[in-house]
Amino acid sequence: MNLPALARRTARIQPFHTMELLKRARALELSGKPVLHMSIGEPDFTAPEPVVEALERAVRAGHTQYTGAMGLEPLRAAIAGHYAHKHGLEIAPSRVVVTAGATGALTLACCALVDPGDRVLMTDPSYPCNRHFVAAHDGIPELVPVGPDTRFQLTLELLERHWRDGVKGTLLASPANPTGTSIPFDELSRIVAATRERGGFSIVDEIYLGLSYDANPRSALALGEDVIVTNSFSKYFHMTGWRLGWLVVPEAFAKVFEKLSQNLYICASTLAQHAALACFTPQALAEFERRRDEFRRRRDYIVPALREIGLDVPVTPDGAFYVYIDCSRYSDDSSAFADELLVNALVSLVPGEDFGSHQSGSYLRLSYATPMENLREAVDRLGRYLALRGPGPRAGSPRSA
Repeated sequence: MNLPALARRTARIQPFHTMELLKRARALELSGKPVLHMSIGEPDFTAPEPVVEALERAVRAGHTQYTGAMGLEPLRAAIAGHYAHKHGLEIAPSRVVVTAGATGALTLACCALVDPGDRVLMTDPSYPCNRHFVAAHDGIPELVPVGPDTRFQLTLELLERHWRDGVKGTLLASPANPTGTSIPFDELSRIVAATRERGGFSIVDEIYLGLSYDANPRSALALGEDVIVTNSFSKYFHMTGWRLGWLVVPEAFAKVFEKLSQNLYICASTLAQHAALACFTPQALAEFERRRDEFRRRRDYIVPALREIGLDVPVTPDGAFYVYIDCSRYSDDSSAFADELLVNALVSLVPGEDFGSHQSGSYLRLSYATPMENLREAVDRLGRYLALRGPGPRAGSPRSA
């Protein structure tokens, strides 16, 4: 059969290498092995009771038809009110675009702002889909290598060094996946100002902003109406599978984003939107804050515990639920090392190759979105295996153990 040719852009979208490791982890589980999953990038908590009850009420009331493309008006107002309550920012509800998750939000943003051939600055390492959103719209992800010296984040100096002809803007995340680190707000202000001076756009992914632990989080929306921010009900609000997020865009862009939303996905899930209204009730917000404190407690345990067993954490994460581990003491091939740890310690971690190419062979990502007893057991297993193994490259295939 002669099939038609696929669009060339599909070759620029890379698969998640982690999925192969996850398949092996599940195969081990099916064989009876008690694998500990420290690879999943979603909270182990689920939607709290007020949200579930709101969903049930919406179903019974028959709220299952389309909403407007920008989202339910009460939800847009609630999101705007959250910025006023949490950040002291007056955001007009008309600037809020409710989307099918943060993925839908960033797809919209790239569709609106990226022309074919446009370059967009982002860090290496970073969440892999961010570069793919750009590539899917025939833009060029301009990956800026970053390391522990800048907390794995972009700086003004790096922006000035890497900005060149064809760069259209920046796509940043704070706190970030996979590192759990944030951009200091004064540095973010300088980055946004420099981007603005060059006529570029600033997109800031704040889906983990509510999971900040060491300082009061500040939204990039405070830096001017031209900053475009995305957030989500997935992480702080623990609604990953509900596929609901939002954008805040300049007032002058709202009609364009509405037009794109109408055509690309009509509207976000109506039932999820009705349920999400309950996220902003005092009962639900108190529960989200309790869970945030639990994530911080886990962070405060896991980082020193990893260092104690010989897994270096060069930068203490200040948000999200990830630890970016320097494993170069043991291997310069983090994919092989992750496989080795899975087979020998039954702990599933994510190798750095999914997040970029800069020093990716030296890093692993651990997710502490799992109960404390699992974290303690994982540290015990890893510590015992590494004590027997010792540092340096290991002879033979990791599967030979």
